[in-house]
Amino acid sequence: MVERGDAAPLLRWAEGPAVSPPRAPVPQAGGRGWGCGGGGWAAAEPPRRREPEELRQPGRLELGDVEEDQVVAVFVVTFDPRSGNMVEWCLPQDIDLEGVEFKSMASGSHKIQSDFIYFRKGPFFGLACFANMPVESELERGARMKSVGILSPSYTLLYRHMHFLENQVRHQLEAPGHYSHLAAFYEDKKGVLHAGPGRGSGLPPVYWLPSIHRYMYPEMKITHPAGCMSQFIKFFGEQILILWKFALLRKRILIFSPPPVGVVCYRVYCCCCLANVSLPGIGGTVPESKPFFYVNVADIESLEVEVSYVACTTEKIFEEKRELYDVYVDNQNVKTHHDHLQPLLKINSADREKYRRLNEQRQMLLYSQEVEEDYNPCEEDLFVLASKVDFSFSQFFLEQNNRIFQTLLEVSASQDKTLTAEHARGMGLDPQGDRSFLMDLLEAYGIDVMLVIDNPCCP
Repeated sequence: MVERGDAAPLLRWAEGPAVSPPRAPVPQAGGRGWGCGGGGWAAAEPPRRREPEELRQPGRLELGDVEEDQVVAVFVVTFDPRSGNMVEWCLPQDIDLEGVEFKSMASGSHKIQSDFIYFRKGPFFGLACFANMPVESELERGARMKSVGILSPSYTLLYRHMHFLENQVRHQLEAPGHYSHLAAFYEDKKGVLHAGPGRGSGLPPVYWLPSIHRYMYPEMKITHPAGCMSQFIKFFGEQILILWKFALLRKRILIFSPPPVGVVCYRVYCCCCLANVSLPGIGGTVPESKPFFYVNVADIESLEVEVSYVACTTEKIFEEKRELYDVYVDNQNVKTHHDHLQPLLKINSADREKYRRLNEQRQMLLYSQEVEEDYNPCEEDLFVLASKVDFSFSQFFLEQNNRIFQTLLEVSASQDKTLTAEHARGMGLDPQGDRSFLMDLLEAYGIDVMLVIDNPCCP
C-alpha cells in the first residue's frame, strides 16, 4: 500500500502569499494627509507610542468574568523603524497590553512575509496574524510590518477568528489607519467585564452583543488546525515518545524554532495533548498541562516561577538560560541538562512498538478512505480525514495514559503495593528502559507503590 501524506491546509499557511504594495497615494487638497477616495489611502495620523500606564485597565482582568468565545481585546501592532514594536490601536483603549507588541510580532519576523502567533497574556490567550509588505519609503526602510490580534479567555476557540485577522492585517498594511472593521468586530464579540477591585459596580454582566455589524466584515471561515497532531508526530518520529514522557511528567518544555512560529505553536498544543488523562483522581498533585505558546525575553520573569509549561520561542538566547527549562527542543533534537532525566532520552523497544502501532493506526484510517484507485477527495473530505487521524492519535495517548494510571492505582490499592516487570509490560512500558520514567512518574503524582524492577546489570 502506497503511503499518502496527511492533508492539513491550515499548516501550509505558515508562509502565505506576499502582500502587494499599495498604489501610489494621491495628495488630498486642503488636507494634511493623503486622500481616501476610490479605495486608496486614508487620512491617518502616524501611530503614537502608548506608554504602559495608558494601556493599563483600572481594574484587573478576571478570567472568570467572560465566556470562552468572547473577545476581551482587539489590537493592531506595528513596527516603527525608530521606536521598534508598538501598539498602534486597540479596543478597549484602557486595557493593559504591555508586552503584547513583542508577543504578537515574533523576533526574526522581518525575514518572512506572513505568520500567525498564539501567546499568553496574564489570564488570557492571544492570537495575532502578522504580515510584512515591501514599500517604497525611506522612512519605513522599505518594509511595513504589522500584526492584528485578539485576546480571549480560551485558546481552543481562537482559530475561529484566524481568517478574519489574516484579512485585517493585510487591510492594515494596504490602508493604514482604517479601524472600522476591527471596531465593529470588537463590538460584536466583546465580553463585558464584571467590576473588579478599584472599579465601579455599575457595569452590566457579561453578555454577547447582537450581530448588528456583521455586514461590515466578511463571514469568518472556520480554519481549525485539522492535521496538526498527525504532522506533529510525523515531524518528530520516534522522538514523540520522549516528548510524551516529559509531558506526562509535567516538565518545563521549551521548543526553539526560527520564524515562522505559527506551526510551532501547534506543536506546543499537541505536546500538551500527549499528557491527557481522563481517570478521576489523577493529576491532583501535579500542575495542569497548559500551553504558554510563544514566549520571548520579556517573559523570563514569569517563566522563572513556573514549575510546568510547554512553550516555543524564536530567541536562541533561551538555550543558555537553563534555569528556565527542563527540556529544550531544537528542530527534532530533544535534550535535557538534568542528569536524572538523561535516561528518558533513550528510545527503547516499547517506544518503538508504540510508534509502530501509531503508524499502523494512521495507515488504516487513510486506507479506509480510499474507496477506489482514482480517489480524489475535496477539501472538506481532507478536513474530515485529517480530523479523524488527529482524533485517533489523541485517543491513542489518552488510552495509553489511562492504562498506566489505572494499573498504578490498582497496585497502590493492593495489599503489598508491589509494581513488577509484568505490570510494566502490561502498561506498554519497557521494564528496564522505562524504570527511571516510572520512578519519576510515581514521585510526580504521589502514587504509593514499591517498584521491584531491578536496574540492568552493568557490563
